[in-house]
Amino acid sequence: MVRETIDAMPEGDTVFRTARTLHRALAGHRLTAADLRVPHLATAALAGRTVVDCVSRGKHLLLRLRGDGAPALTLHSHLGMEGSWRAYAVGERWRPYRRDLIRAVLRTADTVAVGYQVRLALLPTAEEESLVGHLGPDLLGPAWDQHEAVRRLSHRPGDPVARALRDQRNLAGIGNVYCSELLFLRGVWPWTPVRQVPDLAGLVSLAHKLLLANKDRAHRSTTGSLRRGEETYVYGRGGRPCRRCATPVRAESSEGRVTFWCPACQPDPAQPLTRRSP
Repeated sequence: MVRETIDAMPEGDTVFRTARTLHRALAGHRLTAADLRVPHLATAALAGRTVVDCVSRGKHLLLRLRGDGAPALTLHSHLGMEGSWRAYAVGERWRPYRRDLIRAVLRTADTVAVGYQVRLALLPTAEEESLVGHLGPDLLGPAWDQHEAVRRLSHRPGDPVARALRDQRNLAGIGNVYCSELLFLRGVWPWTPVRQVPDLAGLVSLAHKLLLANKDRAHRSTTGSLRRGEETYVYGRGGRPCRRCATPVRAESSEGRVTFWCPACQPDPAQPLTRRSP
């Protein structure tokens, strides 16, 4: 049986759970084989190394490896929009993903960890900061610092708040889902300049609370309901009625990102709409 099912678009909570799954399955065990199916790592020799741990930094995964007498290495992976890792028992049937989507296969005596559609890098552990040192405070990290996150968000006061929230240099872990849901819950139009957002600290605090609430469950919910179709307020609901006021939810794609919002509950200050009665 798959050790843990993670069914959500990868954001900070998903990556946190993925790191925990891989840590539980691999930490303390020696790799008997490793197949990295990306051209720049095709010849990497990791068999014989022992997995020390696996941790998340925002939307990044760091799988640390030690070797006898060799410098410690870190296998870095990013899940992007559709990536995932699964841990299987040896001999267990893998989930029916297309084999051409597999990017990594790590084997120990009793576990096979498979990475699907992940972006990979391999580097000395001592150089991890070259890949993740730019990140802002990790919403699910042990050193979460709300004041630093607010400071970084405020550094570019003219940026639209939706862009600022998804900028991992400000705070690490928010993607399209949490961005849309947070701004709906706070009643903020997504293109509001950061300088005009009321109670920026309250917005950041809510982000932390939402990710904490979801870090231990495979099916994310921002509404409090785990029933299928009721997990979000606006995300994924373009054209459907707002749960609060029945106004059709809007969606806009830009720069490879999609944002959902209710034009009545989150009005453009320049073009306010009259909120409908439920």
